[in-house]
Amino acid sequence: MNTVPHIADGVDHVAYPTFNPTATVHFYRNVLGFPVVHSICAAGWGPEKHPDFIHFFFDIGNGDRLAFFYYFGLEPFDRGPLGDAYTTHTNNVPLFFVRSRHLAIRVAGDEELTEYQRRLDASEWPCELRLQHETIESIYTHDPNGYLIEFTRALRPVTPQEDLDANLTIEALLDVIAAGSPSMDALLSRKADLIVDRAPRWADAQSEVSNP
Repeated sequence: MNTVPHIADGVDHVAYPTFNPTATVHFYRNVLGFPVVHSICAAGWGPEKHPDFIHFFFDIGNGDRLAFFYYFGLEPFDRGPLGDAYTTHTNNVPLFFVRSRHLAIRVAGDEELTEYQRRLDASEWPCELRLQHETIESIYTHDPNGYLIEFTRALRPVTPQEDLDANLTIEALLDVIAAGSPSMDALLSRKADLIVDRAPRWADAQSEVSNP
């Protein structure tokens, strides 16, 4: 019998790595109709030799999101994103690639997040990390199967401007991949070009809203 109070709010996101963000965006955004709602350009994150990466999210309804990681310079390998823990180790797949696959469970606020940290710390699977990044604060652990589990709370709402930025980021990413020169520097340069190109249009639209 479960005597522990239930305080989670459901799935915040499930995350996977991808070697093919162009097809991934086309499938989830253009075929299924899931809009891109958030992205993180992560340059220099993680331990030494961790590649730069893009972490991008699709809205799949009811406040739930599906997320993907794209690592710059990481070549596809046998079993790729579907490799299990055994083949991952025998094929010498980077550990960060394995750990990118995770389930994030949403909670309402700091009190609930701290309560889950307390429960984990009192168990055989203590909290391994607590940190704030972008718009959320999260704690992490591994379940008895070795799967990475995240509990997360929103620090603030995501703004429409951030949604626009996410779509610009993804458009720039697909452009540099199509050009055959994907890197974080190339992505940021292309994104800057897109902003400069579209700034007059945005200014005109804002003027129309301010002066109907």
